[in-house]
Amino acid sequence: MWGGNNAGTKWLVAVWPPIWTGAIRFVLAGLLLLAVLRFTSWLGEYRPLTAGLRRQLWLRGGLSLAIYIIAFNWALRLTAASHVALYIGASPVWTLLWEERPQRTWASARRYGAALLALAGVLVLFWPALKTARLDLLGEFFGLTASILWANFSHQMRILSATLNGVEVAAHTMWMSGVGLMPFGLVELAMHGLTLNSKSIGVLAFCVMFGGVIPYALWNNALRHWRTSQVVLFNNLLPLSTMIWAWLFLHEPITSTFWTAMVLIVAGVVLGQANWARIFGMPEGL
Repeated sequence: MWGGNNAGTKWLVAVWPPIWTGAIRFVLAGLLLLAVLRFTSWLGEYRPLTAGLRRQLWLRGGLSLAIYIIAFNWALRLTAASHVALYIGASPVWTLLWEERPQRTWASARRYGAALLALAGVLVLFWPALKTARLDLLGEFFGLTASILWANFSHQMRILSATLNGVEVAAHTMWMSGVGLMPFGLVELAMHGLTLNSKSIGVLAFCVMFGGVIPYALWNNALRHWRTSQVVLFNNLLPLSTMIWAWLFLHEPITSTFWTAMVLIVAGVVLGQANWARIFGMPEGL
Protein backbone atom coordinates (compact mmCIF):
# COMPACT_ATOMS: atom_id res chain seq x y z
CA MET A 1 0.00 0.00 0.00
CA TRP A 2 2.74 2.44 0.88
CA GLY A 3 4.54 1.70 -2.37
CA GLY A 4 1.47 2.85 -4.28
CA ASN A 5 1.10 5.82 -1.96
CA ASN A 6 4.70 6.85 -2.57
CA ALA A 7 4.12 6.89 -6.31
CA GLY A 8 0.82 8.75 -5.87
CA THR A 9 2.39 11.32 -3.55
CA LYS A 10 5.28 11.76 -6.00
CA TRP A 11 2.73 12.69 -8.65
CA LEU A 12 0.82 15.02 -6.30
CA VAL A 13 3.84 16.98 -5.06
CA ALA A 14 4.80 17.68 -8.67
CA VAL A 15 1.55 19.66 -9.09
CA TRP A 16 0.69 20.61 -5.48
CA PRO A 17 2.78 22.30 -2.74
CA PRO A 18 4.50 19.57 -0.64
CA ILE A 19 3.46 20.71 2.85
CA TRP A 20 -0.13 21.32 1.74
CA THR A 21 -0.21 17.84 0.23
CA GLY A 22 0.85 16.27 3.53
CA ALA A 23 -1.52 18.43 5.56
CA ILE A 24 -4.69 17.72 3.57
CA ARG A 25 -3.90 14.01 3.30
CA PHE A 26 -3.44 13.60 7.06
CA VAL A 27 -6.42 15.75 8.03
CA LEU A 28 -8.76 13.73 5.78
CA ALA A 29 -7.30 10.34 6.75
CA GLY A 30 -7.31 11.15 10.48
CA LEU A 31 -10.86 12.48 10.50
CA LEU A 32 -12.08 9.49 8.51
CA LEU A 33 -10.52 7.07 10.99
CA LEU A 34 -11.92 9.05 13.92
CA ALA A 35 -15.41 8.96 12.40
CA VAL A 36 -15.22 5.18 12.03
CA LEU A 37 -14.05 4.85 15.65
CA ARG A 38 -16.67 7.26 16.98
CA PHE A 39 -19.76 6.01 15.19
CA THR A 40 -19.07 2.30 14.60
CA SER A 41 -17.49 -0.62 16.46
CA TRP A 42 -15.67 -1.96 13.37
CA LEU A 43 -12.19 -1.00 14.60
CA GLY A 44 -12.73 -1.20 18.35
CA GLU A 45 -14.32 0.85 21.09
CA TYR A 46 -14.04 4.64 21.05
CA ARG A 47 -12.44 6.11 24.19
CA PRO A 48 -12.25 9.84 25.01
CA LEU A 49 -8.73 11.10 25.54
CA THR A 50 -7.41 12.33 28.87
CA ALA A 51 -5.50 15.60 28.96
CA GLY A 52 -2.23 13.74 29.46
CA LEU A 53 -2.80 11.40 26.51
CA ARG A 54 -3.81 14.30 24.27
CA ARG A 55 -0.60 16.11 25.12
CA GLN A 56 1.47 13.01 24.42
CA LEU A 57 -0.29 12.48 21.09
CA TRP A 58 0.40 16.06 20.03
CA LEU A 59 4.08 15.97 21.00
CA ARG A 60 5.08 12.38 20.24
CA GLY A 61 2.64 11.67 17.42
CA GLY A 62 1.49 14.78 15.60
CA LEU A 63 4.74 16.72 15.82
CA SER A 64 7.04 13.82 14.84
CA LEU A 65 4.80 12.84 11.91
CA ALA A 66 4.53 16.45 10.71
CA ILE A 67 8.31 16.94 10.67
CA TYR A 68 8.80 13.60 8.92
CA ILE A 69 6.26 14.27 6.16
CA ILE A 70 7.82 17.64 5.31
CA ALA A 71 11.17 15.95 4.64
CA PHE A 72 9.51 13.00 2.89
CA ASN A 73 7.36 15.08 0.51
CA TRP A 74 10.23 17.40 -0.40
CA ALA A 75 12.42 14.38 -1.06
CA LEU A 76 9.77 12.98 -3.41
CA ARG A 77 9.56 16.30 -5.20
CA LEU A 78 13.32 16.60 -5.71
CA THR A 79 14.50 13.04 -6.38
CA ALA A 80 13.28 9.65 -7.61
CA ALA A 81 10.52 7.92 -5.64
CA SER A 82 12.53 4.68 -5.62
CA HIS A 83 15.47 6.51 -4.02
CA VAL A 84 13.26 7.95 -1.28
CA ALA A 85 11.80 4.52 -0.55
CA LEU A 86 15.31 3.08 -0.37
CA TYR A 87 16.27 5.65 2.25
CA ILE A 88 13.18 4.72 4.28
CA GLY A 89 14.25 1.10 3.85
CA ALA A 90 17.42 1.91 5.80
CA SER A 91 15.46 3.04 8.87
CA PRO A 92 15.63 -0.40 10.63
CA VAL A 93 19.36 0.18 11.07
CA TRP A 94 18.82 3.57 12.72
CA THR A 95 16.27 2.05 15.12
CA LEU A 96 18.67 -0.77 16.00
CA LEU A 97 21.30 1.79 16.95
CA TRP A 98 18.65 3.74 18.86
CA GLU A 99 17.68 0.69 20.91
CA GLU A 100 21.22 -0.34 21.93
CA ARG A 101 24.50 1.43 22.68
CA PRO A 102 27.82 -0.02 21.48
CA GLN A 103 29.03 -3.00 23.51
CA ARG A 104 31.85 -5.54 23.23
CA THR A 105 29.55 -8.31 22.04
CA TRP A 106 28.82 -10.09 18.77
CA ALA A 107 25.30 -8.66 18.79
CA SER A 108 26.59 -5.10 19.06
CA ALA A 109 29.29 -5.72 16.42
CA ARG A 110 26.78 -6.99 13.86
CA ARG A 111 24.44 -4.07 14.57
CA TYR A 112 27.17 -1.55 13.91
CA GLY A 113 28.37 -3.57 10.92
CA ALA A 114 24.80 -3.35 9.63
CA ALA A 115 24.93 0.42 10.08
CA LEU A 116 28.14 0.63 8.02
CA LEU A 117 26.57 -1.39 5.19
CA ALA A 118 23.47 0.79 5.20
CA LEU A 119 25.60 3.93 5.21
CA ALA A 120 27.54 2.55 2.26
CA GLY A 121 24.24 2.13 0.42
CA VAL A 122 23.27 5.70 1.29
CA LEU A 123 26.65 6.92 -0.04
CA VAL A 124 26.04 5.06 -3.32
CA LEU A 125 22.76 6.94 -3.69
CA PHE A 126 24.39 10.25 -2.81
CA TRP A 127 27.42 9.88 -5.08
CA PRO A 128 25.84 10.77 -8.46
CA ALA A 129 24.14 13.79 -6.86
CA LEU A 130 27.49 14.97 -5.49
CA LYS A 131 28.81 15.14 -9.04
CA THR A 132 25.75 16.74 -10.70
CA ALA A 133 23.13 19.33 -9.86
CA ARG A 134 22.72 20.82 -6.41
CA LEU A 135 18.97 20.16 -6.59
CA ASP A 136 19.65 16.41 -6.85
CA LEU A 137 21.84 16.54 -3.76
CA LEU A 138 19.14 18.39 -1.82
CA GLY A 139 16.61 15.70 -2.73
CA GLU A 140 18.93 12.94 -1.54
CA PHE A 141 19.57 14.86 1.69
CA PHE A 142 15.83 15.15 2.34
CA GLY A 143 15.49 11.41 1.67
CA LEU A 144 18.15 10.55 4.26
CA THR A 145 16.59 12.97 6.74
CA ALA A 146 13.18 11.37 6.20
CA SER A 147 14.71 7.95 6.91
CA ILE A 148 16.02 9.08 10.30
CA LEU A 149 12.79 10.90 11.11
CA TRP A 150 10.77 7.78 10.23
CA ALA A 151 12.86 5.77 12.72
CA ASN A 152 12.07 8.39 15.36
CA PHE A 153 8.36 8.39 14.47
CA SER A 154 8.16 4.60 14.75
CA HIS A 155 9.86 4.78 18.15
CA GLN A 156 7.30 7.35 19.35
CA MET A 157 4.43 5.25 18.02
CA ARG A 158 5.64 2.23 19.98
CA ILE A 159 5.49 4.29 23.17
CA LEU A 160 1.99 5.58 22.40
CA SER A 161 0.73 2.14 21.33
CA ALA A 162 1.41 0.80 24.81
CA THR A 163 -1.60 2.85 26.00
CA LEU A 164 -3.88 3.13 22.95
CA ASN A 165 -4.60 0.65 20.17
CA GLY A 166 -3.03 1.14 16.78
CA VAL A 167 -6.12 2.60 15.11
CA GLU A 168 -6.61 5.20 17.84
CA VAL A 169 -2.98 6.27 17.66
CA ALA A 170 -3.07 6.47 13.86
CA ALA A 171 -6.30 8.50 13.81
CA HIS A 172 -5.26 11.09 16.40
CA THR A 173 -1.66 11.32 15.17
CA MET A 174 -2.72 11.99 11.57
CA TRP A 175 -5.33 14.69 12.21
CA MET A 176 -3.06 16.40 14.73
CA SER A 177 -0.19 16.32 12.26
CA GLY A 178 -2.42 17.64 9.48
CA VAL A 179 -3.75 20.48 11.64
CA GLY A 180 -0.21 21.42 12.67
CA LEU A 181 0.92 21.49 9.04
CA MET A 182 -2.14 23.31 7.69
CA PRO A 183 -1.00 26.93 8.41
CA PHE A 184 2.24 26.29 6.51
CA GLY A 185 0.27 24.57 3.75
CA LEU A 186 -2.04 27.57 3.42
CA VAL A 187 0.99 29.84 3.05
CA GLU A 188 2.18 27.58 0.22
CA LEU A 189 -1.23 27.82 -1.44
CA ALA A 190 -1.21 31.61 -1.19
CA MET A 191 2.21 31.68 -2.85
CA HIS A 192 1.77 28.99 -5.53
CA GLY A 193 -1.95 28.31 -5.94
CA LEU A 194 -3.65 24.93 -6.38
CA THR A 195 -4.71 23.00 -9.47
CA LEU A 196 -7.84 20.89 -8.90
CA ASN A 197 -9.08 18.31 -11.38
CA SER A 198 -10.51 14.81 -11.32
CA LYS A 199 -7.08 13.17 -11.57
CA SER A 200 -5.55 15.04 -8.62
CA ILE A 201 -8.64 14.43 -6.47
CA GLY A 202 -8.59 10.73 -7.38
CA VAL A 203 -4.89 10.35 -6.52
CA LEU A 204 -5.47 12.20 -3.23
CA ALA A 205 -8.35 9.84 -2.37
CA PHE A 206 -6.11 6.84 -3.09
CA CYS A 207 -3.33 8.27 -0.87
CA VAL A 208 -5.77 9.05 1.95
CA MET A 209 -7.21 5.53 2.05
CA PHE A 210 -4.30 3.31 0.99
CA GLY A 211 -1.46 5.55 2.17
CA GLY A 212 -3.11 6.78 5.37
CA VAL A 213 -6.13 5.06 6.86
CA ILE A 214 -5.34 1.38 6.29
CA PRO A 215 -1.51 1.13 6.45
CA TYR A 216 -1.03 3.46 9.44
CA ALA A 217 -3.60 1.49 11.42
CA LEU A 218 -1.81 -1.76 10.55
CA TRP A 219 1.62 -0.29 11.23
CA ASN A 220 0.77 1.11 14.66
CA ASN A 221 -0.99 -2.10 15.64
CA ALA A 222 2.17 -4.07 14.74
CA LEU A 223 4.23 -1.72 16.92
CA ARG A 224 1.97 -2.66 19.81
CA HIS A 225 3.20 -6.28 19.63
CA TRP A 226 6.77 -6.17 18.23
CA ARG A 227 9.95 -4.22 18.86
CA THR A 228 10.32 -1.14 16.66
CA SER A 229 13.30 -2.62 14.81
CA GLN A 230 11.27 -5.74 13.97
CA VAL A 231 8.36 -3.77 12.55
CA VAL A 232 10.47 -1.41 10.45
CA LEU A 233 12.12 -4.46 8.87
CA PHE A 234 9.10 -4.52 6.55
CA ASN A 235 10.35 -1.23 5.12
CA ASN A 236 12.58 -3.45 2.99
CA LEU A 237 9.55 -4.11 0.81
CA LEU A 238 9.11 -0.40 0.13
CA PRO A 239 11.90 0.18 -2.41
CA LEU A 240 10.79 -2.65 -4.69
CA SER A 241 7.07 -1.89 -4.46
CA THR A 242 7.66 1.84 -4.93
CA MET A 243 9.97 1.23 -7.87
CA ILE A 244 7.35 -0.96 -9.58
CA TRP A 245 4.53 1.54 -9.01
CA ALA A 246 6.68 4.50 -10.16
CA TRP A 247 7.93 2.63 -13.22
CA LEU A 248 4.45 1.51 -14.27
CA PHE A 249 2.46 4.69 -13.60
CA LEU A 250 4.99 7.53 -13.56
CA HIS A 251 7.39 6.06 -16.17
CA GLU A 252 10.23 6.84 -13.77
CA PRO A 253 13.52 5.33 -14.93
CA ILE A 254 15.45 3.07 -12.59
CA THR A 255 18.83 4.63 -11.87
CA SER A 256 22.05 2.66 -12.22
CA THR A 257 22.85 3.16 -8.53
CA PHE A 258 19.51 1.85 -7.26
CA TRP A 259 20.32 -1.88 -7.32
CA THR A 260 23.79 -1.50 -5.79
CA ALA A 261 22.45 0.68 -3.00
CA MET A 262 19.54 -1.67 -2.39
CA VAL A 263 21.85 -4.71 -2.03
CA LEU A 264 23.99 -2.85 0.52
CA ILE A 265 21.07 -1.53 2.54
CA VAL A 266 19.16 -4.82 2.57
CA ALA A 267 22.38 -6.66 3.50
CA GLY A 268 22.82 -4.25 6.40
CA VAL A 269 19.28 -4.78 7.62
CA VAL A 270 19.58 -8.58 7.33
CA LEU A 271 22.89 -8.53 9.21
CA GLY A 272 21.34 -6.45 11.96
CA GLN A 273 18.02 -8.30 12.16
CA ALA A 274 18.63 -11.98 11.48
CA ASN A 275 18.80 -14.35 14.44
CA TRP A 276 22.42 -15.35 13.87
CA ALA A 277 22.67 -16.94 17.30
CA ARG A 278 20.05 -19.46 16.27
CA ILE A 279 21.52 -19.93 12.78
CA PHE A 280 25.08 -20.65 13.97
CA GLY A 281 24.27 -21.88 17.47
CA MET A 282 26.28 -19.18 19.21
CA PRO A 283 25.21 -17.26 22.32
CA GLU A 284 23.89 -13.81 21.47
CA GLY A 285 25.80 -12.17 24.27
CA LEU A 286 29.28 -13.13 23.01
